[in-house]
Amino acid sequence: MTFEPAPFFKDIANAPQEARAYWATAPDGVRVRLAHYGTPATDTPKGTVLLFPGRTEYVEKYGPAAARFISHGFACVAIDWRGQGLADRQLDDPATGHVGAFREYQHDADLLLELVRALGLPRPLFLLGHSMGGGIGLRSLHRGLPVDAAAFSGPMWGISLPGVVRPLAQVLATLSHSAGFGHTYVPSTKPVTYVLGTDFHDNTLTRDREMFDWLRRQLTVHPELALGGPSMTWLNEALREMRILRNLPPPEIPCLTWVGANERIVDIPTIRRLMTNWPEGTLRIVPEAEHELMMEVPVTRDAFIDAIAAHFSVARRRAAA
Repeated sequence: MTFEPAPFFKDIANAPQEARAYWATAPDGVRVRLAHYGTPATDTPKGTVLLFPGRTEYVEKYGPAAARFISHGFACVAIDWRGQGLADRQLDDPATGHVGAFREYQHDADLLLELVRALGLPRPLFLLGHSMGGGIGLRSLHRGLPVDAAAFSGPMWGISLPGVVRPLAQVLATLSHSAGFGHTYVPSTKPVTYVLGTDFHDNTLTRDREMFDWLRRQLTVHPELALGGPSMTWLNEALREMRILRNLPPPEIPCLTWVGANERIVDIPTIRRLMTNWPEGTLRIVPEAEHELMMEVPVTRDAFIDAIAAHFSVARRRAAA
């Protein structure tokens, strides 16, 4: 596997100085961007966090979170999934969030593992998946992702839709995909990326105005990172993948999941049911918090990362015993 240097926009990332990005090409020919934020300056690092971002996201967005994990003793890597960030986009309209099949994301996850091996990053490995990255991460666990523990932030195991709308969404997405309209935007979405098309007071991501403005600045300075609404094919594939994952027994691996009590993007009841059945799973509902816990008000985002670091540290000690 060959990894070539890729751009990493330090001017907007608030990331450690040693952060670097790399290009890698999946077996199906799609090029994605991977990031290594840094390794703790210690002879005994605790391991490496595999950070699986959500839909529309890009590696610069997680600079501050990665810095905090490094301060806890963990190396940290992340990825621009195909179809977003600086990774290859598959439609003529690059603003459309599109993937042909959800299983394609597993090619990208495999590349992140290859980067860890190529850079000789410390073991053991740990998974942290946010939103769509939580769905991709759960599938990776079922495929045998070699991690000692997992954590999730607002994982996309179900989408928040009114009960009467949910079956109609599946039918509409399937028909649109089958009829050749899979490349079109999901109704009510648009080419403009969410944080640039939404006022802070109406947003469903964070209660932190400073963080929201920072996210806006990132996409204003580097608009090539922006992504609009998802395609009908993406929705069709997402709904099918979530349905399959919900019916699989949870992996037998320690898992900690946090979700905001004011979550309006993913489905809390689905998360609660899956975590209730997780043999070594713990769920925390965070009062008043929105979808992006690592972008929330400082007390919430710091508490989340501190809890995840402690969870990973316990799993590391247990595995070594």
